[in-house]
Amino acid sequence: MFRYGRGGEFIADGSQVIIHGKVSVYTARGDMQLYVDRVQPDGIGALQQAFEELHARLAKEGLFDVSRKRALPDFPAKIAAITSPTGAVIQDILHVLSRRYPLAELVLIPTAVQGESAAPEIVRAISAVNAMDDIDVAIVARGGGSLEDLWPFNEETVARAIFSASVPVVSAVGHETDYTIADFVADVRAPTPSAAAEIIAPDVNDLAREVAGAVALMEQSMTRLVRDRRTELEFMLDRMEYRAPDTDTPRQRVDDLLTRAKLAATRIVDSRRQDVRRLEAQLGALGPGKILGRGYSIVRIKDGPVAISAGDVSVGDELQIMLQDGEVDATANSVSGSAESN
Repeated sequence: MFRYGRGGEFIADGSQVIIHGKVSVYTARGDMQLYVDRVQPDGIGALQQAFEELHARLAKEGLFDVSRKRALPDFPAKIAAITSPTGAVIQDILHVLSRRYPLAELVLIPTAVQGESAAPEIVRAISAVNAMDDIDVAIVARGGGSLEDLWPFNEETVARAIFSASVPVVSAVGHETDYTIADFVADVRAPTPSAAAEIIAPDVNDLAREVAGAVALMEQSMTRLVRDRRTELEFMLDRMEYRAPDTDTPRQRVDDLLTRAKLAATRIVDSRRQDVRRLEAQLGALGPGKILGRGYSIVRIKDGPVAISAGDVSVGDELQIMLQDGEVDATANSVSGSAESN
């Protein structure tokens, strides 16, 4: 390959390439030679090249601009998960949401996440989200895999569907080191599906602490306000008494007004404190600990996902059973239940 040839950068030990050129025979030695004028990558190399070309084109169009990315809602009431209905991804998302923010409702929009049908199904799923008027945020997710496995999330149709989504989109595709076109066009990129759920969902325990802190500050502010106003009034009364000694009646009236004001302030503080206690009770009732305390348990296949049906467990599986006050290791000796529970 001479200097004028194109694609020499794709030639490396072990690379798979497609070459173009002409065959010639050097008759003096009987050597047959291939003169190459063009080289292009094949297999993974071709996919990588296609990725880079699409990335450059969409970036030029502005699909990746930070200025157009939307902020996630602080308290999402309804979350759409666009992913496979089977596998660990949806279980990981459910586990994080049940622990951090059980107030939210999760809507699963099942799609293929690998193969030729995946990209069209993902596009249809995003269109379904656009048709719903009560979705606050969407997660597009799948587990790790090779470049070929993740390729549906590098399709231009998927990128443009995410760009036109009616709600903020969090992309959680592959492992932390994997990057797809969907990651660049989404409003937020999460390194894993579990991290996506944590990014979207606030922690109810943190919320309860914030509410309690706000009430404490309000109480301090109202107490300080009443004290300052009383000091000002007493100063004014002292001046009045100095100028007009007969101030017993006005002073008594002011004292009465101050007493009434203090009682009103106390009632307001007590009312706000009761509101906080009710909120804390509601949040506590929704926590996983309360649910477990009512006799329920969480069964997880050891070092695996949470089992939500009998079909997730096989005879001989080692299980971890989470109770209210600890965990129990067990082994499945038999499994019974509906075969269509999944």
